[in-house]
Amino acid sequence: MAEYIKLIDVTKCTGCRGCQVACKQWNNLPAEQTMFTGSLQNPKDLSYNTWCLIRFDEVERDGKLNWLMRHDACMHCETPACAKACPSPGALKKLENGAVVHDKNFCIGCRACIIACPFDIPRNNPDLEKMAKCGLCHDRIDDGKKPACVTTCPTGALTFGTKEEMLKAAEKRAEKIKGFIYPANPKYETHVMYVMPGSVTISDFSHTNPKPKMPTSLLWWKNMFKPFTLIGIAGVAGAAFLHYILKGPHMPHEKKEEGGE
Repeated sequence: MAEYIKLIDVTKCTGCRGCQVACKQWNNLPAEQTMFTGSLQNPKDLSYNTWCLIRFDEVERDGKLNWLMRHDACMHCETPACAKACPSPGALKKLENGAVVHDKNFCIGCRACIIACPFDIPRNNPDLEKMAKCGLCHDRIDDGKKPACVTTCPTGALTFGTKEEMLKAAEKRAEKIKGFIYPANPKYETHVMYVMPGSVTISDFSHTNPKPKMPTSLLWWKNMFKPFTLIGIAGVAGAAFLHYILKGPHMPHEKKEEGGE
C-alpha cells in the first residue's frame, strides 16, 4: 500500500477555518461553546472534540505586524511516540498508508500518549476517560478519497498525495518562495509536512517543536525496563502456578466460634 502525506503551504492559508468545519462534519464532532480570548483563533486550543485548528500568531518584523495562520493537527509520525507509549493493545496504531489512528474502544485514558507526543496533539476527556486526535481520515483514504480538511480548502493550502509526490512538491515550493520545510529533521519523518515562508522562523509559530524526537524516557522504558517488568510478571505467575501444582489451591481457614477452644 502507498504511503501518503498531507502537505500544508502556510503561505496560501487565509484562515477561513473551512478545514475545522469539514473535520467536525466528517467525524461527527460536536460544536464547543467558546469565548473571545483576544485573538482571531477560535477555539483557543485543540480538544477532545476539536481535532484540527487554524492557529493565529502575530509577528512583528521591521516595524510591521504580520499575521501567521497555520493548520494544526496530528503530524502522523513515521515512528509515533504515542503508539509506542500506549499500554493498551489496539488503542493506537500506525497504518501502512501512514495514518496513526486511535480506537476509543481500547483506550483506558491513561494519558501516556499525551505525555509522549512531541507535538502536544492528543487531548483527553476526563469525564469519559478517553483520548482523541486526528486520524487523517483513514477511512476516506481507504475509499480512494482525500481527507475532509483537504477537500474543503479553497486556496490549495492543503494538498494530499503519495509520499514521493508530496516530497517533490514540498521541495519545489520551498525553493520557489525561498522558504523551508517543517519538520526539517530528516531523521524524524512525519506524514504531515509544512512549507513555511522564509521571512519567519519556526519559533514564530506557536505550538510547534523545532526539534521533534522520541522522548528519551520512553525509549528507556520500552527498550530496557519494560522487558524486565514483563519477565518479573511472568516469574510471579510461574511461581503461583508451581505452588498450585505442588500444594494445591489455598483454602481459607475455618473461623473459630467465639468462646470455643
